Amino acid sequence: MMALDWQTIEEALNAHGCAVLPGLLDADACAALAAQYDEAAHFRSKVVMQRHGFGQGEYQYWAYPLPAPVAALRAQLYPPLAAIANRWHASMGLDSRFPLGHADFLARCHLAGQARPTPLLLRYREGDYNCLHQDLYGEHVFPLQLAILLSRPQVDFTGGEFVLTEQRPRMQSRVEVVPLAQGDAVLFPVALRPVNGTRGSYRVNMRHGVSRLCSGMRHTLGIIFHDAS
Repeated sequence: MMALDWQTIEEALNAHGCAVLPGLLDADACAALAAQYDEAAHFRSKVVMQRHGFGQGEYQYWAYPLPAPVAALRAQLYPPLAAIANRWHASMGLDSRFPLGHADFLARCHLAGQARPTPLLLRYREGDYNCLHQDLYGEHVFPLQLAILLSRPQVDFTGGEFVLTEQRPRMQSRVEVVPLAQGDAVLFPVALRPVNGTRGSYRVNMRHGVSRLCSGMRHTLGIIFHDAS
């Protein structure tokens, strides 16, 4: 994996609630992961969004063992993100802290009955969208996650923008639309992030989704660091 400027990434997360990691995966890796969607043996379950009121489209959760690129990203990105997560929790006055090794955090999840892998592959076709939501899955929640666009905007699909909303106390919601190229990742909060106010930090509630796809087909890799119950 390429070297990443974690200071700049943390500054973007703190300022805007998200950070883009350009070219995290190359075109060949993107195509290889997207191609797995039609190979059911790789996955533990499929979700058709409209059956649950989640939107339109579908996604599948990978089974363990995860594909090597997915497992590597999860393991390599977690330690610097855990350091950011610990600073966030301290700033928000939350007691929980995260070990700096992903295996140690997963052991905590599994001990609590959260043992099902959460990395997922999403597929959208024309007219599909993903409603605003949070990926919580259980008591133990790692506060940051990422999505990697596997398809080529304006070539494989049009529309389908990644969207974040932020609800600050006693204020209207703020919306952030994040442009991505193939292989780009966006880091963002699962649910809460700290924002500095006149009386110190306070908690802001975040949700994410995908706008309506106007044409074509869009694949996305989602990496969540906690497992599911």
